[in-house]
Amino acid sequence: MEREEPMLMIDLDTKIFQIFSDFMSRVTQFEELVAVGSRLLVGFHQGLESLRRSPINKTSELVKRIIGTNKTERVLKYIEAGCVNAHDGVQNISRLHTCQVGLQDHVSKGKCIVHELEGLVKEVTGAMQAANENKMLLKDNVTGDLIGLQATASEKSITVGFVLLQEKIISSNVDGPEIPEYAVMMGVIYSMLKRDYIMQEKIISSLNLKSSSGELESYNLMWSLRPFIDDEIMHQAWRLVA
Repeated sequence: MEREEPMLMIDLDTKIFQIFSDFMSRVTQFEELVAVGSRLLVGFHQGLESLRRSPINKTSELVKRIIGTNKTERVLKYIEAGCVNAHDGVQNISRLHTCQVGLQDHVSKGKCIVHELEGLVKEVTGAMQAANENKMLLKDNVTGDLIGLQATASEKSITVGFVLLQEKIISSNVDGPEIPEYAVMMGVIYSMLKRDYIMQEKIISSLNLKSSSGELESYNLMWSLRPFIDDEIMHQAWRLVA
């Protein structure tokens, strides 16, 4: 029996690391999706600003002189159209539509990835619980309560895990985390990404042709800032699969 336990421990190590690697692969997909979404959001902002841009002010004396000395067919048609370039308007409307469709696709794909991340957190938790039920000798340098961290954990438990994991990263002198710490890290990262996704979903759902310039600038800033993501936690996770 004593010889079987180390073998079971090795099997558990392999399984947990494989789940963690799969988890980080999904994180990579989510990060790529966020980058694409950012470009689409910027495109929507630019398209909307161009669409509602004011036409040339023909009451300006300078503008009058420029038009008077350049009465080409192109300029005259532009004036007849109300000083609005119809072609640009069509392009901007098309651009807005493309960006909106892309952002809706972002919501759909992001939801799928978040769901997959949740499933992997539950899977690693199940593996940990099964190991405990088999009375395997698992070293736990975090806390027993955090071993059971799941996607449905309360806000309080997520916060506790987040703080303890930060302290562990800062104070640790070892090369990598022990098995329970993988589970904690996955739970914390899942919580951060889910909040990030919910923020993005709310931004996208609030977009419309009446969105003000200030609102759109704030949306772009928050999307890029990603206030729910802790870079130190993410860097630590990436180092484990590098």
